[in-house]
Amino acid sequence: MAQVLEFKLPDLGEGLTEAEIVRWLVEVGDVVAVDQPVVEVETAKALVDVPCPYGGVVTARFGEEGTELPVGAPLLTVAVGPAASGGESEGSGNVLVGYGTSEAPARRRRVRPGQPAPAAPREANGSSGAREAADGPVPVISPLVRRLARQNGLDLKEMTGSGPDGLILRADVEYALRAAEAQGRTAEPAAEPQPPAPAPTAAPGTGLRTPLKGIRGAVADKLSRSRREIPDATCWVDADATELMRARAAMNAAGGPKISLLALLARICTAALARFPELNSTVDMQAREVVQLDQVHLGFAAQTERGLVVPVVRDAHARDAEALTAEFARLTEAARTGSLTPGELTGGTFTLNNYGVFGVDGSTPIINHPEAAMLGVGRIVPKPWVHEGELAVRQVVQLSLTFDHRVCDGGTAGGFLRYVADCVEQPAVLLRTL
Repeated sequence: MAQVLEFKLPDLGEGLTEAEIVRWLVEVGDVVAVDQPVVEVETAKALVDVPCPYGGVVTARFGEEGTELPVGAPLLTVAVGPAASGGESEGSGNVLVGYGTSEAPARRRRVRPGQPAPAAPREANGSSGAREAADGPVPVISPLVRRLARQNGLDLKEMTGSGPDGLILRADVEYALRAAEAQGRTAEPAAEPQPPAPAPTAAPGTGLRTPLKGIRGAVADKLSRSRREIPDATCWVDADATELMRARAAMNAAGGPKISLLALLARICTAALARFPELNSTVDMQAREVVQLDQVHLGFAAQTERGLVVPVVRDAHARDAEALTAEFARLTEAARTGSLTPGELTGGTFTLNNYGVFGVDGSTPIINHPEAAMLGVGRIVPKPWVHEGELAVRQVVQLSLTFDHRVCDGGTAGGFLRYVADCVEQPAVLLRTL
């Protein structure tokens, strides 16, 4: 006889507590193998394919695409065993961090005060199957939708869902809230009625609202924390990058793998951090200590369709220009396709931000908390420049350093930036440090 097992959204690591369903990879009725990816979810850090620990037949899916689910919420159920798939099936038991396989709990009766009533079963059409046992059926996609409606005082019994069979989706609740806002009224919480508020004199604005969730929400939280906690300062300098560009052209003309400009800038950064290690630090405010780090894990800003991400090159100080070029290319492609892992997006100790690709000269970067500094690089463009006592047209770039003033003073920050500029202007300076 087939046994029905419930697979819950696993702990995806890095302290993440929820994920959004981006795309289902299986349908109800499909046969799945052990550890086969069944759903693509987006966390605050990356897109993740979630594999199922069971082999068998999918009997139910929980959550439509676009639904946010907390860790531990049901994802799907699978019928396993000879009757389901024609053979014995085992669970892998170790798909992702912090969860184990277990049999689906037995269905229980929910008792309401004064009126015993059985809880409706979950359905095999992909919904959570949550329906009100009293006052008529209300098809709702998930507990998150119920909570959103309850917190905003919406009566689900008065709503018609846009999902299959009238299923109420999160989008339906959000639409109702926008409609209420446009009419200038605020719904009262159902559980705790409040005295009526004075009618507003004018309807609030009805402009486009974009939820701060997923990667965009994580970025917003990190940038806000950086501004709150870090007393940052910025210094900048113009540098003549003509010789650096010539050196790169000569390296690439010699044959072998091409060397990227970003890789050369990264080599300059790691050499500068070896001379000014205070900037490869973090601040432990609880211990009231500056923690100087031994290894350079270099983050670099990458703009994607899903927003800004900062992949991290591990042990950048131990890589040459060729190895750095390859790793930058690999991580950039992973960022573009949304396949970066949480581990590739965390643990940086210093960030290199090449905003020159956007056609701008300068910026005052926000430090990537909990790091202590970020080097910004503008576009490299021909400009008038005094070279060897003569006015000439040279390739000029603006460099900026934003640093945590708790880890060092302006002298150290200025020394770091001046060394970077010297290496850009005279790449032979860098050779003396190798």
